[in-house]
Amino acid sequence: MTATPFQTMTSIPMRKKLIAGNWKMNKTSADAVLLVKDIDAASPKDQNVEVVICPPFTALESVARALEGSAVKLGAQNMHPEPSGAYTGEISAAMLRALFASYVILGHSERRMYFKETDAFINQKVLAAFKSQLKPILCVGETLQEREAGVTLKVIQTQVERGLQGVARDIATSAVVAYEPVWAIGTGKVATTAQAQEVHAFIRGLLTNLFGEAIAQKIRILYGGSMKPANAPELLAQTDIDGGLIGGASLEARSFLELINAAAAVK
Repeated sequence: MTATPFQTMTSIPMRKKLIAGNWKMNKTSADAVLLVKDIDAASPKDQNVEVVICPPFTALESVARALEGSAVKLGAQNMHPEPSGAYTGEISAAMLRALFASYVILGHSERRMYFKETDAFINQKVLAAFKSQLKPILCVGETLQEREAGVTLKVIQTQVERGLQGVARDIATSAVVAYEPVWAIGTGKVATTAQAQEVHAFIRGLLTNLFGEAIAQKIRILYGGSMKPANAPELLAQTDIDGGLIGGASLEARSFLELINAAAAVK
């Protein structure tokens, strides 16, 4: 049957939930393999949830081997925008792709804070990731000072628009945006469900302005501010929250699996 104009305009595509574990500077190569095997073995099969593991660089190759034949995807925590060169201590997109990485976290608040990464530099990374067929997880979020000053949405708008500048519409659906209120990372604090959904809906509106509604409705937006098994079901049930970028809770198999199951339970 041919869809009516009304049906076409109002249909919203289902976005597959995404749970990504950011291990940060934790786990040796041997520890990483043990953890990822536990996660992979117990992950529910045939579910509408995509799972991504982002170990430190030193564990990427061993985790890649451990995930051979698995539905769990490999991601990296950072990369340099240049394909090669005299950048001591850096990793290129091609190096990540050679290890079969599918995703890369870019613009994390810790990179912005400790390493002074700017929106322009992060944008270079986003474009380089796309060029190498890596899916960028672009992190955006406000500090406690910015939230208390009432400029949260202004900060988010700047980070989203500058971070995605120059991204072509035909590849934009492969992007992931992660909203991480900086004041809720590693602090045990969490935005209320209403606060999180408000910002996620605002980001969806920004994506609509950038790429059009049809594409914006396909881009996944993750919550990255201390999502835990206790608060995950309520957060993941929100209209514009499509998963989580998980820090501390991804370092233990049981808690991470609970988050995967919470995402799978959302209808």
